[in-house]
Parts: sequence; structure tokens; C-alpha cells
Amino acid sequence: MFGSTLLKRDFSLTQHSFYEASVVRPPVNAPLAGRVKVDVCVVGAGLAGLSAALELRARGLSVAVLEARAAGWGASGRNGGQVIVGFANDEEIGAQLGAEDARQAWRISVDGLDLLQRRIADHGIDCDYSPGYLHLAVNARKGRALAESAEHLAHRYGYRMQTVGARDIGDWIASERFHSGVFDSQSGHLHPLKYCLGLARAAQAAGVLIYEQSPVSGIERGAQPVVRTAHGEVACDFVVLAGNVYLNEFGTAVAPGIGDRIMPVGTYIIATEAMAPERAAALVRQRAAVCDNNFALDYFRPTADHRVLFGGRASYGGATPINLAASMRRRMLAVFPQLADLAVPYAWGGFVDITMNRAPDFGRVDKNVYYLQGFSGHGLALTGMAGKLAADAIAGQAGGFDLLARLRHRRFPGGAALRTPSLVLGMLYHRMRDLL
Repeated sequence: MFGSTLLKRDFSLTQHSFYEASVVRPPVNAPLAGRVKVDVCVVGAGLAGLSAALELRARGLSVAVLEARAAGWGASGRNGGQVIVGFANDEEIGAQLGAEDARQAWRISVDGLDLLQRRIADHGIDCDYSPGYLHLAVNARKGRALAESAEHLAHRYGYRMQTVGARDIGDWIASERFHSGVFDSQSGHLHPLKYCLGLARAAQAAGVLIYEQSPVSGIERGAQPVVRTAHGEVACDFVVLAGNVYLNEFGTAVAPGIGDRIMPVGTYIIATEAMAPERAAALVRQRAAVCDNNFALDYFRPTADHRVLFGGRASYGGATPINLAASMRRRMLAVFPQLADLAVPYAWGGFVDITMNRAPDFGRVDKNVYYLQGFSGHGLALTGMAGKLAADAIAGQAGGFDLLARLRHRRFPGGAALRTPSLVLGMLYHRMRDLL
């Protein structure tokens, strides 16, 4: 897709991550060496891959996970931490699947919230989970669209959120930027790297073999696939590809035919220094996660140690913004000018995978090679369900997986050379609309 340059850019973005600074990683697992035989080989030790591994072990299958860097190194350990119900494009789900199957897909999404909380409880994962999500509009037009969307979810799926009108918005957020919003008590936010590392610990405790620093160089397909790295190979009956934008980043097309259905999009985050607890609590009611409904959106939330974590400024051309911390701080101060006295010691970013229609892309390359990608910014809850659905399908219960696999996806036009410029032009159009 972009060759090793994506990894090089991405590696530079991890250096000042608040998440990495606030965890103690376990020793790196040894890379794969020699030949291993298991029932299932999972490629990628992020949220989707580790979820699949946990679920497969619960069904009695032996599992090996191959990770090119370290568990949680990609988007799973760097994202905004917002655990949000639904999909990035619910309208697309309804249009393609029809009313009844769209309701089933929505239930899968809601089940993803429950699954995440069960895993936190069952495996004792300390990841700073906090309930509450506030979705906000910056003007009356966008406020009407947000209210209509909430009404649609209540009518179509029975999922109800609290409407926050223009008169009451000041009771919910200490900012003059926003016009109105809706509050979802079932969604929430957490420390994604702590959660991902907790899943890795749980998977290893369940008997999953995790090999780090083990990029996949190729897959020999057939009745019993063989997944190869530079120094070893895994013979298996099934493969689950959960590497998203990184699958083809080491010079070999591990999964030809699916890479051009997703686009790596850079997103960037800062974290302020810690402040007094009461000051942090006064910014957002119930300490909820917050996101606006612009196409080029901002998202932010308080952390457990009373910082503001603020993200946005998506990059569709692959280049990291110049003076990242300063530019993101300006965006934050446009929302919370009262934070001007706080330093910003952390600024980082990473690449999420989006599809053309922003619907998830699950499917099979062969009958025994599954892939999970295209979470389009809604991955924290949906990745968990993706792993579970893949495990269900491998175990013979493919109904949920096949439902979402029915979603059709177009390839980004022009191949790697033209895909990015085309997308940039499209995003510029939507940014212009955000200003209206």
C-alpha cells in the first residue's frame, strides 16, 4: 500500500504518547523461531486479533498470534479511547442490509459495549473505564441533524439517548463552541493501551502463544495454511488477519485484494498536564467523552489523572502536521480557552483504517482465511465483537460474521499512487461543508 514509509512515519508518532508514558509494558515476547502447529494463526496483536485469540481459546482451539512490533503498538494502543456504540456510517448499514438485518447489526454493536465491560471485569483489567459519551453540534443546522439521528436510533433500534438542547448545553460542557447535543449513557471511554495490554495478558494466561517482533512475510494458502515470518512458520487450519493498514507493510502482499479497500488516515492527540480534580470535573458533565459531529471532527475527554486528552486534525495525505503539539493546542483552546495556562507535554498520533463508505469490512480471502478491517474510527467496541464473530465462524456459527461480511465495499480509486490525492480532495470538500 504505502510500503515501509507508513511504518517509519507511524513509529515517529509514538514517541510522545501519554498512553505509553503511563504504562509499564511487560518484557517483549520472543519472536517466532522454527515451526509451530496450532489450530488458528492470528496476525496482529491489537484489539481485534487479541479478541479473536481469547474467544478461540474459550472454544478449545490452540492459537498463535504473530505481531510485527509489540502488542497494542498500532491504533489499538494510540486511539482517542472513546468506546462508542454503532458504526461510523449507520445509514450505509441500513441501506445495504435492509431494516431487519440492520437491527441485528445494531444489536451486535450494542453487544460490543457489553462484551468490553465483561472482559474488563472477568480479566481484572485496570484501564480507567468511565461511562458517558456526549455528542455535540457546533451550530443549529448540525444540531438538527444530530437530533434527527438520535430520533432515528430510538425509532429504528430502540436505542435512546438524552437530548441536550441549546438552552441546556452550558450545563453539560464549559465551552461556548457548541450549540446542542445528545448524551449516551451506555457508551464511554478508557485508556486503550491499558485495555489492549490487559487483553494480551488474559490471552497468554488462557494459553495463547504471542510472538512479537514477528512480521509476516507471506501466507501459503490451502487446506492447511502456513504463515511465514523471517525466522519461522506457523502451520494451522485457519488464519485470522487483523493487521489492518499494516498487513502489507513489510514488502510482501500478505493479503492481496483487500488492502486497497482501506485507507490509512492519520489522527493526532495531545494531553495536557494534570490539573486539580475539581477543575477537570467542571469541564464536562459526568466526565463524559466528547465528540462533535463535523466530518473533520474534534474529540476529547478527561483522563483518570485529571488531564484533558484532545484529538482531531485528521491527515488524509499521510504527512504529520508541522508543529503538531502547538497546532493541536490551538484547536483545544478554541473549545476550552480557560486551559491556556496548562502545558502540553504529550503529542502523538497514528493511523486508523477507513473504508470508502465508512462501514466495517469483514470477510474471507479463502474459506479458511478471515480478515477484519475498516473499523473507520469506531473500533474500540467493534474490534472486540469482530474477534468474537470470527471465532464464532471458525467454530461453525457464522451467522453474525456473515451478516456483516455481506456489506459491499469499493476500492479506493487509482491504486496507491492516486488513492491519497483523490481522498484529500474529497476531504477538502467535506471540510468546506463543516464551515457552513
